[in-house]
Amino acid sequence: MSIDVFTGGLTGQYLTAGVLLGAAVVIALIYLVVVKILQHRWRSRDPNTLAGVVIGSQSTFGAVLIIYTGLFGAAEVWPGLDDWREIITRVGTIGFVGLGAWGVNKFAGALLEWYLTAVASQTSSAFDDVIVRFLTRFLKVIVIGVAVLITLDAAGLSINPLLGGLGISGLAVALALQPTLSNIFAGAYVLSEGMIEEGDYIELQGGPAGYVVNIGWRSTKIRTWLNNFVIIPNSVMSSTIVTNYSGPDPKMNILVTCGVSYDSDLDRVNEIALETAREAIAANDEAVKDMEPWFGFDRFGDSNIDFWVFLQATDRVGSFIVMNDLIKRLHARFREAGIEINYPVRKLVYEGGMPPEVAARQAAP
Repeated sequence: MSIDVFTGGLTGQYLTAGVLLGAAVVIALIYLVVVKILQHRWRSRDPNTLAGVVIGSQSTFGAVLIIYTGLFGAAEVWPGLDDWREIITRVGTIGFVGLGAWGVNKFAGALLEWYLTAVASQTSSAFDDVIVRFLTRFLKVIVIGVAVLITLDAAGLSINPLLGGLGISGLAVALALQPTLSNIFAGAYVLSEGMIEEGDYIELQGGPAGYVVNIGWRSTKIRTWLNNFVIIPNSVMSSTIVTNYSGPDPKMNILVTCGVSYDSDLDRVNEIALETAREAIAANDEAVKDMEPWFGFDRFGDSNIDFWVFLQATDRVGSFIVMNDLIKRLHARFREAGIEINYPVRKLVYEGGMPPEVAARQAAP
């Protein structure tokens, strides 16, 4: 071809293609400038404004989409490409699908990231933090999967057999992942309930006890008194009885039981026990100061008259410290006051008032 290609009927086609591409570049530049101005205005008022975050995430995508649209339009009207027209259309469609997937992922990612920063960080529950991160990964996989299927269809490949195979494969995978999926749904339940949080001291019925280190989608990790990690599947957490010693209030009730001899002065026992409990409260920072101790006789035991002393500690660890100190103080005060805590005692009553051996010796001539 020579300069003649730019004359006659071809001139209009080349001119149209050039105008389309040039206009796309100019519009893309204008779009970028407008987006930057709007984004600056919104963020100057509030750095975490939703509109600023979303618009900012679409700035590059929007400019690329405009330029790509102009390039595709120019290729459609460019002369001499009639034999390649079908291929150009398919390639252009695949490009639009890829750009669409990119834009949707950018939009969803920015939206979810804004939620994590502006909303989830203000809540006390970890449920929204975990679920947003899970949704971010899940949406990316879904969008890319749909984009791949549309791309294959646009390329002229039949996706019906693939969809059928995916259905059968999905069923097989779902059956194979049933325990994992069960733990994931149970994790959503545990997180949404909000009754267990990181740092709480919990105990499973018939199972381990310890501090919650992490609540994930598949499992909950606790640290025991032996400083070992125990990984508990969430399906177990949601189906068993869990005692949370840190909620709803970290304060722990302490109930110390004891017993004194039947010969003891019970009024004096009552007085000494309350005095000793007040001393233990005053001496231990782990004891709740603004609560008076309680005392009560419980029952007539086999060897002692049983009683209990009730007070509170600030938390689970503090309950052990306060209980240990109270028991030592009670033992020392009762010994000092001459109040006896009996060992187990059994009284044997013989027919005739004496053991058979003694009765036999007395009856002998």
